[in-house]
Amino acid sequence: MILAIDTGNSHIVLGAIGQGGVIGPTMRMETNHTKTEYEYAADMKLILELAGVDLKECEGAIISSVVPPLTTVLKKAVKILSGLEAVVVGAGVRTGIDIGLDDPGTIGADLVATAVAAKNYYRLPCIIIDMGTATTITVVNEKGRYIGGCIMPGVNISLNALTAGTSLLPDIDLVLPQKTISTNTNDAIKTGIIFGACGALDGVLDRYLKELGEDTSIVATGGLSRLICPGCRHEIELDENLLMRGLWVIWEKTMKAKSSKKR
Repeated sequence: MILAIDTGNSHIVLGAIGQGGVIGPTMRMETNHTKTEYEYAADMKLILELAGVDLKECEGAIISSVVPPLTTVLKKAVKILSGLEAVVVGAGVRTGIDIGLDDPGTIGADLVATAVAAKNYYRLPCIIIDMGTATTITVVNEKGRYIGGCIMPGVNISLNALTAGTSLLPDIDLVLPQKTISTNTNDAIKTGIIFGACGALDGVLDRYLKELGEDTSIVATGGLSRLICPGCRHEIELDENLLMRGLWVIWEKTMKAKSSKKR
């Protein structure tokens, strides 16, 4: 088993991945920039124990992070927790994917991991929707090359901007409204945010498919994908563990590379 850690701007996801890439329990914790490595180690130990994950069975760890100040903190926390040196997705780590960006060094580790998973688990070309703090729509082409994508405000960012900037609008929880034409303020906000996000996704997907061809697979991941994607016109497969699958593939490639160097 390996411990996989995906560090985002809002949450950190811990995943236990077994042999063959079998995704075990995944747990979320809040991203906190002020915590020390010992505090993170204590938090992770408690969360993993509650999920029934035995750290004695852990043979390695891998970290994907889009929060640079926390990357070293979490690597130290893993060392304190398990004695293991975590692999950090970034320069020098084997991913098996070519990055076709103007500056490949600018790509986020999360986008690398989901692209690797798309290449290894889905029909190519593949469009990847990741709905987190921001919504990203990226592409791995028919040759298995990451060719770029777009970034939109995340659903919660849009909601918070709307309610924070308008004193008379209430704070609400996002749930699918019963009808599109709403008759009260709360449902009107939900309808606008949710179906507005659906329309934005469909608009980008229409343009991507025109360029890539209709025989393109589409996969979505991230916390809000289950709420938003079913409202889209396109056929979108949901995979909440897409990033974890990518981290497993990267881990395997890294270990094989290290093993071949020793020979």
